[in-house]
Amino acid sequence: MTIDSATNYSFGTKAIHSGAPIDPTTGAVIEPISLSTTFAQSEPSKPLGIYEYSRSANPNRDNFEAAVASLENAKYAIALSSGSATTALVIQSLPIGSHMISGGDVYGGTHRYFTKVAKTHGINSTFVGDLASDLENNLKSETRLVWLETPSNPTLKITDISRVKEILNKHEESTGNRIILVVDNTFLSPYISNPLNFGADVVVHSVTKYINGHSDVVMGVLATNDVELHEKFRFLQNAIGSIPSPFDSWLAHRGLKTLHLRIKQSSESASKIASFLQSNENIIAVNYPGLKQHLNHDVVVKQHRDGLGGGMISFRIKGGAKGAAIFTSSTKLFTLAESLGGIESLIEVPAIMTHGGIPKEERELNGVYDDLIRVSVGIEDTEDLLRDIEQALKTVVSSI
Repeated sequence: MTIDSATNYSFGTKAIHSGAPIDPTTGAVIEPISLSTTFAQSEPSKPLGIYEYSRSANPNRDNFEAAVASLENAKYAIALSSGSATTALVIQSLPIGSHMISGGDVYGGTHRYFTKVAKTHGINSTFVGDLASDLENNLKSETRLVWLETPSNPTLKITDISRVKEILNKHEESTGNRIILVVDNTFLSPYISNPLNFGADVVVHSVTKYINGHSDVVMGVLATNDVELHEKFRFLQNAIGSIPSPFDSWLAHRGLKTLHLRIKQSSESASKIASFLQSNENIIAVNYPGLKQHLNHDVVVKQHRDGLGGGMISFRIKGGAKGAAIFTSSTKLFTLAESLGGIESLIEVPAIMTHGGIPKEERELNGVYDDLIRVSVGIEDTEDLLRDIEQALKTVVSSI
């Protein structure tokens, strides 16, 4: 039986039981996959149950959304076919002529959508170096949305969500214009951070990453406590039809149930790897929120569960682009590939992979240099991962 969402259960209990009713017909503990596209009606416009057509609603999608809402401390969650589709739906909700502000250091696909797609629909964007300090001077009368990644992708900059919200509240009080604060929580997952608790209006995820966690589903989700925003987003979900399949929803829900266990392991390994890299003479700089030396570490302590740094690391290596290429081609456990958040460890060079579509001058202005390497730490044994990092560094040294 699905647990009462009002009960104060701990994260792991909610992850396993939220949105997971026992099948009333068979008693199955794990929900069946409902592949039907349509559902019978007893009379015109009178469905036998609560479902009519799977684009509008599906049991597997509903259950997954209920689970995500529970873990994000949200009233509502809406699942989409990808993280990019989730971004598109949120931006699609803005009126033509709107202006939005984003940190400059964001996922390349988000930057691409803002500059190549949203712009053609009459939505203009401004990218700033630091939202906490640069936001106020970039607000306009037509600003309707602020997009925030914390940690940012790929330099893992940390931003105080509550500080950004304070600025927006002050602006609304003086102008009467509401600005929606959207936080991309993909890098941390609901286990480490719940942005709605700190003032975000909407939280978004690429479910493809940590929530699903097994590199076999492309999917997205958003969550909110705002009734008006939820109704608008729900309408767009149905009208646009960018929905995940029942099977993908089922897989993502299954992955979600072990999120807390996976994140604990990846964070523990990432912390040890970051410390090792920081002490290595062949590394120029390490970006990892779990390090006490990380800029705004006090915000990490406030916003992250137990001060966890998460499973993502980025670092600059000596040897420039060549050094980065040799290193990422020499690891044996870290697979050279895009994406992140799976059970397996991945490694990439953002400048020519995930962020390759951003002009070099703009990339470097935000810290994305040719020698920057991004690592997604999986759940392999920590010592094995450390040895892999060490041998790849030795390969770079001997090759340059």
